[in-house]
Amino acid sequence: MWIAIAILAIIIILVLIEYRIRRPDEIVIYESSGIVKRRKGRIYPRHFSLAISGRIHSTDLKVEAEAKGKIMLHVHVVATVAASLNYLQNLVRAGGWHKDNVVKAMKELDNLLQVVVKEFTEKHEIENLPAEALSAHLQKKIGSTVEELGMDVISLNVYAIDPVDDKIAESIKQRETARIIEETEKANQKARVTATKAKLAADEQIALGEHDLELKKYKLKKVEEEEESKIANLRIKDELERRKLQLEYDRKEVDLLIDNPELLILTPQVARLAEASQNLPNARTVVNLGGKKGLEGTQILSLFQLFLQNLVDSTSTSGGRRKKSDE
Repeated sequence: MWIAIAILAIIIILVLIEYRIRRPDEIVIYESSGIVKRRKGRIYPRHFSLAISGRIHSTDLKVEAEAKGKIMLHVHVVATVAASLNYLQNLVRAGGWHKDNVVKAMKELDNLLQVVVKEFTEKHEIENLPAEALSAHLQKKIGSTVEELGMDVISLNVYAIDPVDDKIAESIKQRETARIIEETEKANQKARVTATKAKLAADEQIALGEHDLELKKYKLKKVEEEEESKIANLRIKDELERRKLQLEYDRKEVDLLIDNPELLILTPQVARLAEASQNLPNARTVVNLGGKKGLEGTQILSLFQLFLQNLVDSTSTSGGRRKKSDE
């Protein structure tokens, strides 16, 4: 009984000593048939496994490189990496069977970055070495995963590329300042040109609008004049029609008087003639009302002429008597 309890206690103690619980920031690996694999369970045997860091690691690398012309440079590179779950075999080969193998593999990554940076800078002049261009080259060359080192690259950036010689750095700074000023001036001039073009385009649009407005006014005025001309023509036609009717009426009246001379006494012209004869007491009025037909001596026309003659004579006599009485 006691022996069984002791054996059980020993087994429990051995289990507690041998097995560990995997933390969330750890990656537990083991070797099977010469291949490194990953344990996915939470509990693992510590003497048959290796717990490595699963956290993200950063490296701040300062590389001394050369540009064309043997100009020394300080290149500041910052990389962020983590252990790759797909290339654990390569990670162990680069960093060894050790819990800090990620840190040791990062040293190999630093060496790789130095080689890539130096190869790039040696091919370019210092004026053509912006940090952005080197960053793009590193990201393209290194990639998102360094398979031979068993690490995933989270980020890779070049913060600065500075010449070692302060005079060269100052010259580059002055040149960059002049370039910025020149680009600013170009931008200002371009903005002025754009504004001028916009103003000219606006003026052209306004001129076209005014021209179209004048054309519309001219067309409307032309239509108005055509309408007025039509109205004037209608008025002239109406006036001509009215005069034609008046002439027709006068012609018929004349024809009626010619055919009936006795009606002349009823006309207003005869009344005015009689009135005028009263104002001329010493005048003798000879009236021929018959025309050619009256010369034929119709009885009615003779009577009418006699009547008018008597009227004139009586008027002359009364006028003479008034003159004597006045004397």
